[in-house]
Amino acid sequence: MADDQEQFENASSGASQTYPMQCSALRKNGFVVIKSKPCKIVEMSTSKTGKHGHAKVHLVGIDLFSGKKYEDLCPSTHNMNVPVTSRIDYQCIGIESGFLTLMKDDGSCREDLKLPEGDLGAEISKKFEDGDEFMVTALSAMGEEMIVGTKNITK
Repeated sequence: MADDQEQFENASSGASQTYPMQCSALRKNGFVVIKSKPCKIVEMSTSKTGKHGHAKVHLVGIDLFSGKKYEDLCPSTHNMNVPVTSRIDYQCIGIESGFLTLMKDDGSCREDLKLPEGDLGAEISKKFEDGDEFMVTALSAMGEEMIVGTKNITK
């Protein structure tokens, strides 16, 4: 009996990173998993039922983290996985060797998110150098996390 209890103490919470949703219930600008990647749906079309009975849904999605385009075709009555996503705002309080120092509302800090590349990274760097107070928005899905936007703090 004692051995069984030890086994359960080490188990994870079991929270899933995705949940199923019927293909016909998906919507443009929603999220879906295509080829094991969390994607935002940018295009959707439904074909008529063929001689084998199922209407097909053609999905085009953009990977949330890499920006790559993925496509999939699925019968409208079948389920597809939808990623569990969350957005969290942090106050940016520092930038050091390509990583951001971020503070949550409760005062705790984290330093494990990279400064994004491209225009967003340049915007964050400029705001920090100018001494602006601003928030960054982190999007997380399926074990990945990335900064996706900024907004100024109004006093």
